[in-house]
Amino acid sequence: MQAALAEVLKHPGIWRGDGFSQAVPATVDCRHAELAALLPGGGWPQAAVTELVASRAGCGELKLLLPALAELTRAGRQVLLIAPPHIPYAPAWQAAGVDLGRLTWVDPACENDAQWAMEQALREPACGAVVGWFGHALTDRQCRRLLVAAEAGGACGFVLRQGVPESTASPFPLRLSVNSVAGGVTVRVLKRRGSPADRPLFLPHATPARPADHAVARPVPAEPAARRAAPRAYAYAG
Repeated sequence: MQAALAEVLKHPGIWRGDGFSQAVPATVDCRHAELAALLPGGGWPQAAVTELVASRAGCGELKLLLPALAELTRAGRQVLLIAPPHIPYAPAWQAAGVDLGRLTWVDPACENDAQWAMEQALREPACGAVVGWFGHALTDRQCRRLLVAAEAGGACGFVLRQGVPESTASPFPLRLSVNSVAGGVTVRVLKRRGSPADRPLFLPHATPARPADHAVARPVPAEPAARRAAPRAYAYAG
């Protein structure tokens, strides 16, 4: 009986309140040792969507993702950026180790188009990661469609939002909040499979941040460069 129960508890759909899920999810190394200790499986989950709630755009949320995104592009996987609030700054992405030939910037006309684009990208097996910025409150139905798409394609999905109360209910299995503080950022795990993580984590900046070094440092102009540029493997401005 005990053996049978233990076998049942290995199912990934069962969450236990006394620790991480018994089934270790497939993950991509987040390249932050302290943060990895807080994440089920020790990294960013694949075939799933992670939500990052930032206090403001550019407060340091991309610093959490850049090492993993760079590793994915170096491994030949495609990374898509859906509706970032500013033009991706190519030199900063390249300096972070991202292969720009594997990076695609998508600039949808509206948030509904952004949600549709992210869902389609998550269904594509060639994608290693899809990062989408959303200003409005995604409905439960939209969130679950993204989760189903991620399960189908196997990529790491990231939904980045700002100004959303941390207490807002969400169907995403992993939620983090990111806040800028002197010398770095604090990260709180709002939701994860298993026991809660009560203490915020402080991650220092590796080097003093300068606006020009930020990966999304430039405001989007009235006529986005991506629409003016001829079709190519990736679109960026820098």
